[in-house]
Amino acid sequence: MSQLANLTILEVDALTDLDGGLNLTDGHARLVLTEEQAAIVARIPEMFTEACRRPFPDVEREAHQAFLAAIGQHSAPVGTGRILSCYSSTLATDIVARALPSGATVAVLHPTFDNIADLMVTRGLTLVPLSEAQLLNQEWPGSPVSAIAVTHPNNPTGLITPEGHLRSLAEHAVRHGQTVIIDASFRGQVREAQYDTYAVLDEAGADWIVIEDTGKLWPTHELKIGLLAYSERTTLPIMRAFSESLLAASPVVLQLIKELSADWVNGGYERARELVDTNRATLAKAIEPVGLRLADPTSQISVARVELPAEGLDSSLLHKAMLTKGVHVLPCAPFHWADPEEGLRYIRLSLARPYQTVETGARLLAAAYRELR
Repeated sequence: MSQLANLTILEVDALTDLDGGLNLTDGHARLVLTEEQAAIVARIPEMFTEACRRPFPDVEREAHQAFLAAIGQHSAPVGTGRILSCYSSTLATDIVARALPSGATVAVLHPTFDNIADLMVTRGLTLVPLSEAQLLNQEWPGSPVSAIAVTHPNNPTGLITPEGHLRSLAEHAVRHGQTVIIDASFRGQVREAQYDTYAVLDEAGADWIVIEDTGKLWPTHELKIGLLAYSERTTLPIMRAFSESLLAASPVVLQLIKELSADWVNGGYERARELVDTNRATLAKAIEPVGLRLADPTSQISVARVELPAEGLDSSLLHKAMLTKGVHVLPCAPFHWADPEEGLRYIRLSLARPYQTVETGARLLAAAYRELR
């Protein structure tokens, strides 16, 4: 693996593989539409007509309401103008990074998806790691940290920030004049992560920013929305940074999200959960005979880390071996953005794939490890 390769570059390599290798990299839902989802997608021409006929604010508000209600966020500021629709959660993260004061010190969860750290560093911010152990022990950083960024649930570990811990963080941030930033891109996949975050933050009187994402839930081929919500207390120039990046998200996509959200609360969640659980169990069973195990067996998000023994080959070597077998996975060093060496003992696979794809990838992972060992 090149030292310059971030996780997204590896995901792009998998997506554009001309030889048609198995793509078990990104956490997007690359699945066959369910019967219910296919019926919704078939109505996209109607959504174009509606986009011409109806005011954009009405379409956007209804989509926000439907999606946020479907994932338990009933106190989100729908209709206030403080939820912005972006093309993706990555763009939303970049907008936040630009709105924060240049040179500010931000505590960022470690490990987590590397583009969060990369975007903030690119925008002139100084980062310090907040470990998952520190989060669970409620050891919150003080000065000079002016913002604390948490991923909930965390990617790649699946760690959920408990409601009481978020309340503790919010109250700490109020006392220290800090902004709480939450990336909740995987929230829709996990019921336990769907307590009302906005209520917790507002009850504490916190200055907060929350990023939501629809791209991890449905196989809509990048027809997705990243939501950027912020508190009425913030003085950060978020709207200015947003306006420098885009005019608006597509009203057609917003209508699609609204309809898929309705399906999500009408059995869609359970159908997706069953597939991810089956794929996780299949991966665990395939790697167990060669002495490997899941690093996060209780995780519920649609990715899984495989832990390698402390002594022996590291994930960069296993990643290369998998490529020779036509399988794209993610070595985990880049997730450990502040200390890549920590990530050499892990490799990550996406579970948001058809069963046969995951079964084949898991079997080839075991074979590659056996051969290298």
